[in-house]
Amino acid sequence: MSRVGKQPVVIPAKTTVNIAGQIVNVAGPMGKLSVHMHPDVSAKIENNEVLVSRKTDMKKHKALHGLTRALIQNAVIGVSSGYQKVLEIIGVGFRADVKGSNLILWLGFSHPIGFTPPDEIKISVRPKENKIYIDGIDKELVGQVAAKIRSLRKPEPYKGKGIRYSGEVVQIKAGKTAGK
Repeated sequence: MSRVGKQPVVIPAKTTVNIAGQIVNVAGPMGKLSVHMHPDVSAKIENNEVLVSRKTDMKKHKALHGLTRALIQNAVIGVSSGYQKVLEIIGVGFRADVKGSNLILWLGFSHPIGFTPPDEIKISVRPKENKIYIDGIDKELVGQVAAKIRSLRKPEPYKGKGIRYSGEVVQIKAGKTAGK
């Protein structure tokens, strides 16, 4: 058995899971998500837990088994408590602001950069801390939006200026004169 796939997905209170064919619908206090399963993988609900099973022990089916279970787990956590990514802005004069639902970034370019997030994502900024908070129920979408914002000005290796994930360690290189 897959080590991840054989573990049951516990359904928390105030969260409902329905399985209709190859689609798992998850609803909770934060919203609704659905997970499409591969035809070689099936799921059932027993004792307030979702159990995922596969057809055979082929390598492909083992991988799909663990993947499907992880996707269902991510959906259950997302609709019950949600996901959050935090980005830090490092650099003199670098800052961010939210106008309506749009994110406006000043990152050392000659112009401010505007970023419009998807409707499912909520972005907030704490200017005193120079941090951007990205909240949502879909783990994949939250990570994708955070990566897109980070790509606007990745941390550079000499001074470390740019946008980085909270807790990310950037290796600082020695300059030309430091080697002599």
